Amino acid sequence: MKASVKILTGMLFIMLAACATKEVKEEKGETPATTETPVVPESTVDMSGQNPPLTIVKDDKTLKLVRIMDGGICKNDFQGVKGVFLVYADADDIERIKQEKGPKVFADFENKIQTFSISALDEAVQATNLAEDPFSLGEDDAQQKLAKQLTKNFQSAVTAPVDTFQKETTLNIEVVPFPPSLIFYQKGCGASQLEPETEGPGGTEGQ
Repeated sequence: MKASVKILTGMLFIMLAACATKEVKEEKGETPATTETPVVPESTVDMSGQNPPLTIVKDDKTLKLVRIMDGGICKNDFQGVKGVFLVYADADDIERIKQEKGPKVFADFENKIQTFSISALDEAVQATNLAEDPFSLGEDDAQQKLAKQLTKNFQSAVTAPVDTFQKETTLNIEVVPFPPSLIFYQKGCGASQLEPETEGPGGTEGQ
């Protein structure tokens, strides 16, 4: 049997003060993963701290944190991941678009980001080997290896959708996982595990 649970809760944050804060929840069938910040050639991102940075640099432009998403995907009945994903956007683009199209357009942008982020997360989790590593030096080492693997896979999956979104909306954004938030499941994964939690840093369960 294959688990079929996917949850992603998005919340408009800080910068989109132009728009009303909104919560979004979507279910489908596998658990979320948030891993180390992807290595994006044109961006400078430091996710080493316990709190996400409020700004990052991409294509020589400073992007501000505008949204935080909790996501989770079960790869099967035993393995899955959940964590936090961060959405950054260009404040100048936001202001320009507000003036041109009005703030209501950002609700549509939010839905688009939500949709392609879920798909990218699903693809990344399917491509990630979540089996226990007999050669890991402990839980921290196992967490780091899984985070790196998942981050790389997520970046590969999300790059094209982000590029398409930017061309369609003229809003420069970046979507990245937040490594400290990641929790990996290896001995049981279902809807109850994927529900967002308010606890601290992530880790590996079922090691």
